[in-house]
Amino acid sequence: MSFINRLDAAEQLVARLYEYRGHKPLILAIPRGAVPMGAVIAEALDGDLDVVLVRKLGAPFEPELAIGAVTESGEVILNLDPSQVEISDTYIEEEVREQLATLHDRRRRYTPEAPAINPAGRIVIVVDDGIATGSTMLAALRTIRARRPSRLIVAVGVAPVDTVRRMAQHADEVVCLEVPEDFRAVGNYYDDFSEVTDEDVVRVLRQARTVSKRERL
Repeated sequence: MSFINRLDAAEQLVARLYEYRGHKPLILAIPRGAVPMGAVIAEALDGDLDVVLVRKLGAPFEPELAIGAVTESGEVILNLDPSQVEISDTYIEEEVREQLATLHDRRRRYTPEAPAINPAGRIVIVVDDGIATGSTMLAALRTIRARRPSRLIVAVGVAPVDTVRRMAQHADEVVCLEVPEDFRAVGNYYDDFSEVTDEDVVRVLRQARTVSKRERL
């Protein structure tokens, strides 16, 4: 299976998550790619949309290789493998500092007029277009779980078998549309994997919050 684009994957996830319609779930999308997906899911399930801000920590000289992740609150989760080249504490500290600055800038840009929605006591669905190592999603789950949601669900388009099993240890439910044995890059499972920009994220979140505000009036 492959997806036409992220919206196609989102619509397929809606079909697997429809039981939560009527429970006002909180849809937390991992920027940037998952935000348009989160909007589709939130609308279909009559839920609220927000972002959960986490950043991958890249390896030196190979930034696409995740050695861990950092959350908006500053929690660091490392998934260093003994077989990897030794990475100094100084490098990790600098990488954390840089990614935290990006997270704080994104929060100011994405939701300048409203604070992050509190997940306490709510059904929370964390959305991403796909997961590779799982470090970013794991960081997101840990920071959300600490705020005591009533149920914590992972909803993704594609992820390798081992990563799905790992996520199942930290979520109450994992909904993954495609679990290939020979996983490659996430983008290989999408016919259209176009970049989602910060401007796209701001527009989608603003529209979602405008609709939510209108419904409360």
